[in-house]
Amino acid sequence: MKKLIASSVLTATALAGISAPAMADLSANVGYASEYYYRGILQKESSASAGIDFEQSGFYAGAWTADVGDGLEYDVYGGYGMDVGDVTLSAGFTGYYYTGEFDDTYEEFNLSAGWKFISVGYSIGEYDNFDGESQDYDFLEVTAEYEGFYATYGEFGDDFDGDYIEIGYGAEVGGFDLGVAAIFSSDELSDQSDADSDDTESEALVFTLSKSFDL
Repeated sequence: MKKLIASSVLTATALAGISAPAMADLSANVGYASEYYYRGILQKESSASAGIDFEQSGFYAGAWTADVGDGLEYDVYGGYGMDVGDVTLSAGFTGYYYTGEFDDTYEEFNLSAGWKFISVGYSIGEYDNFDGESQDYDFLEVTAEYEGFYATYGEFGDDFDGDYIEIGYGAEVGGFDLGVAAIFSSDELSDQSDADSDDTESEALVFTLSKSFDL
């Protein structure tokens, strides 16, 4: 369940119900992250990614892939978003798949709503868990944005546990999207441990670079 931060922001914007033009819109993106985090969990240090997105009349679909060391992660997603006054609403599906043994399949349904500077997303999913019993999970996130700055709180529930806070800033420079984010994860999501090898809360500073193209 992993996405490069810059790509996550773009996908979250779509899930928040961005208004689509009447004509079809096809675009592609490439990106790089100094550390690839998704929902407060470290996936890989130094990761490149690429994706393609299609939008038409509120419907959207896309695919995205990233280097996770042991093979590739590839995600597929689609859904529908609309505006109701000042409120944006969206419902969709996301699947996270892997070519190697880095992780197993996640599939989830996504709901989101946005109003002015704040958005809320809720996902319900199932994790295949290799040869073990499959696990159910949900994920709640709340994001506030202002002039390129944003802050997100995310929390897992059901068979999963843990939460995180992400604070960041993004801007376009010379046609490229640049971003920086500080991520603070609870010990359940952390990749760090103390002197006794017990999981401990973690902090990370991540830099991202991405570029989008109209096709």
